[in-house]
Amino acid sequence: MPDTPDILAMVFAADPGRRVRAVGDLYRLLLNQEKMFPATAPAALVLARLLDDPRALAEDRWERRAGRRSLRAELLNWLASFADIARLEVEDGVGRAQDLAAARAARPILHDRIADFCDADDPLVREAALAATALLLADPALASSVPRYAPAVREVLAVSADSCYRWIARERLAAWGEDVTGLVTAEEERRAALDRAHALADDPFGQDQERAIRWLEEQPEDTAAPERLGHRREVRTAPIPAAPHEPAPEPPVAAPGSEAAYCGPWRIAREEERPEWTFTPYAGVGPLHFGMTLEEIASALGEGPAVSSCSPQGEEQQLNYADFTESGIRALFHDGRLGCVAVDALAGPQVRLDAAPLTGCTPSHVEDWLVHRTALRPGSLAYSPAADPVFVDLGLAIRPQRAGDVVLTRPLFLLHDWLDLWHSLPSEEWNCS
Repeated sequence: MPDTPDILAMVFAADPGRRVRAVGDLYRLLLNQEKMFPATAPAALVLARLLDDPRALAEDRWERRAGRRSLRAELLNWLASFADIARLEVEDGVGRAQDLAAARAARPILHDRIADFCDADDPLVREAALAATALLLADPALASSVPRYAPAVREVLAVSADSCYRWIARERLAAWGEDVTGLVTAEEERRAALDRAHALADDPFGQDQERAIRWLEEQPEDTAAPERLGHRREVRTAPIPAAPHEPAPEPPVAAPGSEAAYCGPWRIAREEERPEWTFTPYAGVGPLHFGMTLEEIASALGEGPAVSSCSPQGEEQQLNYADFTESGIRALFHDGRLGCVAVDALAGPQVRLDAAPLTGCTPSHVEDWLVHRTALRPGSLAYSPAADPVFVDLGLAIRPQRAGDVVLTRPLFLLHDWLDLWHSLPSEEWNCS
């Protein structure tokens, strides 16, 4: 991973792909695993000074949040994450006491830099600035500013289409002693309505399916980060342990592979034939990073696509997916940028999580192991209509793929707005099972 100065220099890179990856690298380097490091507070102060740079108006899709937004809004979201972690304690595992102290000392300066953007014309910038400000106000030295911002937090953040911002509004307003009963009730009703609509939309025999689908399409996109701010405290105070009588399942084991002399259509690559890849949730897998173009992927893999699929979008063609058969990879795109990577069960690289293989294994073994490993919180596990498990915290779905008379795992690594497999994946991907 690049050093901090290199990443800061790349934040304003002219190439959109490099810019997207730079912001993702910045987050992983300086807030990796929700910890503070010696460079974290200085980097936050530098980024805050870059907010009013005209180049921060460049728009793109970023790694950590769904939807398209300006670089300014994304940097403000980064600073909101910084402010959230600064509220934790050393015993929460956020790093050394001196690094946490430096982060907290930076909060008044960050507040002064961010304040001007709380009234920005761009609603995404305004919401991100208010979210960061609300979290910065946890600093006792800034408590006198709470009455100034509390109305905007209620009027803007509490009704945002972004569920992460709504959570920040409820949590902060409650901490400030305000009544949030109505906000909590509204959130419960919102979730119940969405659950009912999804159930109706997924019922092919229901009379209300078409109406439910139209209603869901009319709802604003929830651009929240896959892991909402503050979830560390939620996990710490309300864990969901595995049942005590259920022993931890054994890690999955990859299929042994076919004999070297066998060259039939269902040949399974042997372990020594598969490249070893690792993945970073919502960032990328192996040499591939989300946000790459087709040309960048071909360069990273050293292979041109064997098959590409495009669909008309107005007068232009939109790239849907590209198959790299030698590498055993299918790259799936949105707006010309990589958003999902499907790894072929028979010939793809072996992608590991905690040293356990995910490619070419028995699907039930992988699912059982992942369910136990992730200590599931509400909403962190979903299933597609085809019964594929989707692990929201990891940006990982496990799909089956036929290998003759057996079925093996075809892992999919996804950005947040690809988690709804039924509506995101092209029909050709479903035919791989």
